Amino acid sequence: MPLRSHEVDLFESSRGRLEAIAYRLLGSAGDAVQEAFLRWHSADRERIETPEAWLTKVLTNLCLNQLTSARARRETYVGQWLPEPVLAGDRMLGPADTAEQRESVSMAVLTLMERLSPNERAVYVLREAFGYAHREIAEILDLTESNCQQIHRRARQHLGAERSRTEVDGAAAEKVVREFLAAALSGDTEPLIRLLTADAVSVADGGSGVPARRTPVIGALGIARYLRGLFRPGKAKRDRVGGSVALHAAVVNGGPAVVIVAGGRVLGVMCLDTAADGAVGAIRIQVNPDKLERITRQWGAGGPRQALAEVW
Repeated sequence: MPLRSHEVDLFESSRGRLEAIAYRLLGSAGDAVQEAFLRWHSADRERIETPEAWLTKVLTNLCLNQLTSARARRETYVGQWLPEPVLAGDRMLGPADTAEQRESVSMAVLTLMERLSPNERAVYVLREAFGYAHREIAEILDLTESNCQQIHRRARQHLGAERSRTEVDGAAAEKVVREFLAAALSGDTEPLIRLLTADAVSVADGGSGVPARRTPVIGALGIARYLRGLFRPGKAKRDRVGGSVALHAAVVNGGPAVVIVAGGRVLGVMCLDTAADGAVGAIRIQVNPDKLERITRQWGAGGPRQALAEVW
């Protein structure tokens, strides 16, 4: 049966929430939400009493299927895997009223959630980020309520010991990025070493199409040397991108980030995890073009921006 206008409107009114759930579960939202729409289109909609609950159940189970297959695919993924970066203000980030909701979409937690089983991840996201009761989660996942409670407790234990982040606004993010770029562009490792924690880690995701370091860099000295080489000017780098690139400060997934732009396209995002004292403890670099399409659209829609620096 063709979708009537009010049925299309009903789905569209749920799209933002569905994208936010899918993003937290998968690190991306497009395919799962589109498949949920197709399921909605082909369903006997007259028999669906609570469309919002039906859509949430369908979307979550589609994500669980993708999570299961993603584990197998990531065994052959080229290099390191990181989530798709999302600019502040994108509805895909979902609710941000509580610290738990904001934390659940940080790069640190999204990366840590890769350690969880699909059910653990689903229960954690639905409970922590969207406030679903365990009874509701049990209905969505076809589990018992007591089982959901146990899974939630286990997920919190897996994540709790390592979660740590400092929330920032636009001004605070720009301050962090300015200090980081000043150190990274100085041509010397010492300023970067002073800015990084001793046990800092840098991870880059280039997928199969963009050169990126395939193993993490650990320790302040190693990262300082790595970044010095990354920002060093060179003809090969200019030729690869067609000229120089502009470096901007932004809030991405709730934290400070360097957004690397050339010709109106986002070529990379460097998310910086900072401690309360301002030291950078982790750098997550996303340069996989497939994971930068949404943020490129966001960036273009935001109009002209003032770059902090240009390189290469």
